[in-house]
Amino acid sequence: MHELDADEASSFHEDMIKIVDRLPTEDEYRRVKHLVLQKSSGIPITDDQLAKALGACPHLETAILSGAPNVTDRAIVLLAEQAINLQGINLTGCDQVTDVGVLELTTKSLPLQWIQLNGVTGLTDPSVSAIAKTCSRLIELELCDLPLLTPLAVRDVWSFSRKLRALRLARCPLLTDKSFPSTLGPEPLDSEDEKPLPPRPITWLDKLPPLILRHTAENLRVLDLTSCRITDDTIGGLVTHAPKIQTLILSGCTMLTDRALEFICKLGEHLDVLMLAHVASITDGAVVKLARACWNLRCVDVAYMSVFEFAALKSLRRLSLVRIQKLTDIAIFSLAEHAICLERLHLSYCDRLSLDALHLLLRKRKKLQHLTATGIPSLRRKGTDRFSDTPPAVGVLTASKQKEDPDVREYLELRQ
Repeated sequence: MHELDADEASSFHEDMIKIVDRLPTEDEYRRVKHLVLQKSSGIPITDDQLAKALGACPHLETAILSGAPNVTDRAIVLLAEQAINLQGINLTGCDQVTDVGVLELTTKSLPLQWIQLNGVTGLTDPSVSAIAKTCSRLIELELCDLPLLTPLAVRDVWSFSRKLRALRLARCPLLTDKSFPSTLGPEPLDSEDEKPLPPRPITWLDKLPPLILRHTAENLRVLDLTSCRITDDTIGGLVTHAPKIQTLILSGCTMLTDRALEFICKLGEHLDVLMLAHVASITDGAVVKLARACWNLRCVDVAYMSVFEFAALKSLRRLSLVRIQKLTDIAIFSLAEHAICLERLHLSYCDRLSLDALHLLLRKRKKLQHLTATGIPSLRRKGTDRFSDTPPAVGVLTASKQKEDPDVREYLELRQ
């Protein structure tokens, strides 16, 4: 009898299926383990259709619904009730979902390990706080493009989600230093002997004390803070609290200075990918220190910086240099001579580069698979276009004939 039960269980698991870019049929409802709706077909999926399917698929473990933007809270509530083994959900771009649907997911004690809520614009703090406090298995959380998200909820993420390996908070306009762990102590109380300063208008955000945590985020490897209004103090607190970050994305954090790079240097050999595009206050001196301290850097995206130190990094595979007006052929010669592992190089709108320098780079660096050379005047010379692929929709000009792979797609997502 026990042997029969084992055989039946084995047969059940082998019979489970993955549905991609379509809804399951009624015969498939009880067999669907992964539902992936990423590309919208010619006929959009309605909320009624999705609600019917999600309410009848009890064995779903993965629900990617970014290709069904018409989904509403009703379908998410039905999913939470039926899919008791749900481990991951992606609602990117589903802007009709609100706190009602997300809170329902948190009340069912689901074994959620990854949640992506990018662009769910109506989402507010209570939903994110509930995720942090109830989803104890969470290892990946994406909360990009949420205009109503404030530091209160993000502080709960740092306090309660201790297993996180990846956290993305890009383009959340209300996030400031008060959202992140701090190395500062409590603000001192005013002395009774001193004359108090004249009162000034303050907000509830001003009243928040620094976030002081007694634990560290040892598991955190990926952190995306693109275009957040943070200062160098935040970087100091983050590096202290999460000392093993491998991918750090700070593009568009315009308030950062060289002091932030000094903090980042403490990540040492752990740091693998660093994005600092459009951070104009960073100087060459800080970059030199960074390149020497973080010698395992594999991918760097910088602006207005020197590249000589990066050329010497033996593990450097991908380098992006955008709108660096002072970049000359000497930097390209340095890459050609020393960047022995370079596979992908993105040079956009670097006006002073010559065709001869790029030609030398292509001859010297045999491992170079992908060269982006957008907006470089010397490449507008007649005849050079025959060596390039046809530019894709995003305007990238490549010097190789290889198709986009996941590394390239990852780069394009970061730049967008």
